[in-house]
Amino acid sequence: MISADSPWRALAHRNFSLFLVGRGVTLCGMWMQTMAQAWLLYRLTSSPFLLGVLEFLLRGPLLAFGLFGGVLADRWPRHRLLFVAQSLLLVQAALLAALTLSGLITVSWILGLGLLFGLISAVDVPVRQAFVTDLVPHEDIPSAIGLNSSIFNATRMIGPSLAGLLVVALGEGPCFLIGAVGFLVILGSLAAMRIPAAPPTSHGPLLSQMREGLRYAWQTPQARAMILMSAGLSVVAMPYSTLLPVFARDVLQSNAAAMGWLMGANGLGALAAALRHARRRSMDGIVGSIIGAVFLFSLGLLLLAWSRHMILSLFALAAIGYGMVSSLAGGNILLQMTAPESLRGRVASLYATLSLGTTIFGSLLAGFGASIVGAPLTVAIGAALTCALALWGWGVLHGSGSSSQSSSAIPATDRPSRPLD
Repeated sequence: MISADSPWRALAHRNFSLFLVGRGVTLCGMWMQTMAQAWLLYRLTSSPFLLGVLEFLLRGPLLAFGLFGGVLADRWPRHRLLFVAQSLLLVQAALLAALTLSGLITVSWILGLGLLFGLISAVDVPVRQAFVTDLVPHEDIPSAIGLNSSIFNATRMIGPSLAGLLVVALGEGPCFLIGAVGFLVILGSLAAMRIPAAPPTSHGPLLSQMREGLRYAWQTPQARAMILMSAGLSVVAMPYSTLLPVFARDVLQSNAAAMGWLMGANGLGALAAALRHARRRSMDGIVGSIIGAVFLFSLGLLLLAWSRHMILSLFALAAIGYGMVSSLAGGNILLQMTAPESLRGRVASLYATLSLGTTIFGSLLAGFGASIVGAPLTVAIGAALTCALALWGWGVLHGSGSSSQSSSAIPATDRPSRPLD
């Protein structure tokens, strides 16, 4: 029996447990694929700018079409939409594996398949974020979000580390093959769920529904402040990950295994932050937690820019991972706990669109900047801007009154009446 105060309480619901197991296996493969794809591109081109272009293609469609995906999440059964999206991602990974293993892979194919991944993710990300909250009752949403974030970041620690060793031993192709096989597991988990039929939570023309979601976010002070700060972080802070191949090969004078360890340390810090948020049952003190995490993010970036030693860089990336996930997970909990059920898919899509999609601008700038002044100075500039953003967020979020917001402010009619077990 799982106690009501346990961070694992969301696991008491069968559908969520199935989702988490399948998601964990799939994510491990996806992280291996992500690491190998970036390394392969940098090995073929030695171009930091093209690393930024790849990130632009992976994230750009989410920025362009993420709101549309959020409307779909509120209009159509999320379970079915997620099954289709994950099936298409399996096809994308299989194509990448086949081309690489056959020796036919080119830079154009890498970028083209990156764009395909981005287009599918424009629907997958908002649908998946909203679907997680369908699987548990309202009071267990923080646990579900925290555990979902935990498995995301645990696999971020494991997947790239394994991929680095595998790339050194066998090349990038097997990593892509494992990524494709991993999608079969989440498809099996989705197929095993018992999801009762439910009417759509919203109706009407697509454009008017998009406007409704935007209007809610803009007119709700804490939602507006959190979304804008996350978007700013995505531009000035998140692109450090785009430059990790440069840090591993050129700054630290090492190989793909080193890049795997760097990404693994990043995942370890992120996992610690996610587990901390999984214990949260209310939003007491959440604003201070978010702002403190952003400050830690900036300090980690500064240390990464300064370091020329592997151990120090590992500590820096662990701090970066903790700060990044603590701020993003805190923002996600804040938004999901306060959004009405009828708008939750659109709020999730807006947050995902601006906190992930806007990374493309920062990635292009980071890739260009690293080509001109080098990766360390580029990241140091991002650290300074992240610190400034934390100061802005402190004033704005406290002014919005989000620190006093609680789940009791949510109308009972807008809360899920029961988990979908």
